[in-house]
Amino acid sequence: MAVSSRERVRAAAVKLFAAKGFHGTGIRDLAQEAELSSASLYHYMGTKEDLLAEIMHTALNRLLDAAREATAGSADPVHRLRTLVALHVLAHAVGPAETRVVDNEVDVLSPAAREPVVALRDAYERLWAAAIDEGVAAGVFHTEHPAVTRLALLEMCSGVARWYSPRGPLALEELAGHYAELASRALGCTSEPGAADLRRCREIVAKEWGVSV
Repeated sequence: MAVSSRERVRAAAVKLFAAKGFHGTGIRDLAQEAELSSASLYHYMGTKEDLLAEIMHTALNRLLDAAREATAGSADPVHRLRTLVALHVLAHAVGPAETRVVDNEVDVLSPAAREPVVALRDAYERLWAAAIDEGVAAGVFHTEHPAVTRLALLEMCSGVARWYSPRGPLALEELAGHYAELASRALGCTSEPGAADLRRCREIVAKEWGVSV
């Protein structure tokens, strides 16, 4: 299937923003990577900030939708947290460039463009916060600083985008399961119930990201 010019521009932006940063990427760089002239580039992207904001909106909506689908109907906070961790690891492993852009470039957006992006990020993080808070209330998680623990776990899982390789010692599903176990142990949880459904997480990521996992 032929790739449209708009898709080429977006792919070029994701690649270059991840590698060089937003400010380090010029219009000429984008045009060259997308195999378009600088003059025609704006027809497919608006401003460079518009392009960055669109990438972030798409990525965060995809992640939020996947997380909601994966945890829907689960009242067990242990299961929900482990599922969120596994899903986050899978997503960052299969889309490392896009996730690096979202994680690293939000502060370059103007206040007006940043606000809706941060709102999506906050909605996603609230799923994690709710699982941790409910687990603490139920006595299955143990932490005096739930918010700090949440941020630490997110940072740990997001780091997969920087180093994961399919040539590593663990298959991706095994890696996701290992991280889910690390996260629950970091919260003082040693109970067996609540394991993440790794197959379902893999299927959701494959569907949302359009990749084989």
